[in-house]
Amino acid sequence: MTAPVRIAHVSDLHVLAPGGVELRRLLFNKRLTGYANLLFKRGRAYRRDYLVAVLAAAADAAEHVVVTGDITNLSLEGEYNEARRLLDEVARSAEVTVVPGNHDIYLPQVHRDRRFPHHFASYNSGDLPELELELLVGRFPFVKLRGPVALIGLSSAVPRPPFVSAGYLGRAQLQSLARVLAHPEVSRRTPVVLVHHDPFDSHSCIERWHHGLLDARALRDTLGPIAHGLLLFGHLHVRRRDRLVTRSGMLEVVCASGAALDHPSADVRAGFNRYQIDSDGRIIALDAHVLDAASSTFCVAPLALGWSMT
Repeated sequence: MTAPVRIAHVSDLHVLAPGGVELRRLLFNKRLTGYANLLFKRGRAYRRDYLVAVLAAAADAAEHVVVTGDITNLSLEGEYNEARRLLDEVARSAEVTVVPGNHDIYLPQVHRDRRFPHHFASYNSGDLPELELELLVGRFPFVKLRGPVALIGLSSAVPRPPFVSAGYLGRAQLQSLARVLAHPEVSRRTPVVLVHHDPFDSHSCIERWHHGLLDARALRDTLGPIAHGLLLFGHLHVRRRDRLVTRSGMLEVVCASGAALDHPSADVRAGFNRYQIDSDGRIIALDAHVLDAASSTFCVAPLALGWSMT
């Protein structure tokens, strides 16, 4: 009999370089607008002490920690190095799995230079490499077979112009995902699919082209054979639980908020989600662990549909 599995889900770390940002790295590219946003908004909203507390608590709460993108803020080398250091610390206590977000390949040059796989490929090492595609951002979709669970990582991260953060999976990756789901080692397990962008068309057409997942409908169609499982994402900076009805059953779809966010609302404030799957592959619990700023402890509550902690 396989052992039950606990998965801690964190997202949108937006790790900043400890030494600050060199101005020469900002000129004449998208990072300039991102840095302005950091100065006027994110610099106050993201707190390193919150991030460290969340990562430590997530590692203690589960055997696996999954990160659904936006690990860095501007794809700077100092941010990559610091993020890797933080995740290596988590990996002392739990297995770590990551997928990229739009902030992790902020510029086309970062994408072409393959900086994300250079730093994080060891966290994406899959058990079915024959089904993976070699992309600039790494090998996707990858699969980790862990007891009753099949962790499936997708990349929706593509470089975008200023003020655009939309994602795209592409036909080749979705076709490979279909082959993954049909593999006997995957089909007999509970799938836990990881992606950065929102898998629902929950925006207007214009907003979707700016911030959504452009081929979200194709992703949902590809997930049709799944009878039960989890689809985990980030990007929206809010805790949310939905359900996706597939041709074969239903998926729990859960968004994690930013792991370092300082915000008065418990729907948004720093924390992580935890999912428990029993030895038979049944999802038996979905909880939100929200940092309480006053006591530096975590408030725990079940993630209900349309979740809101009061």
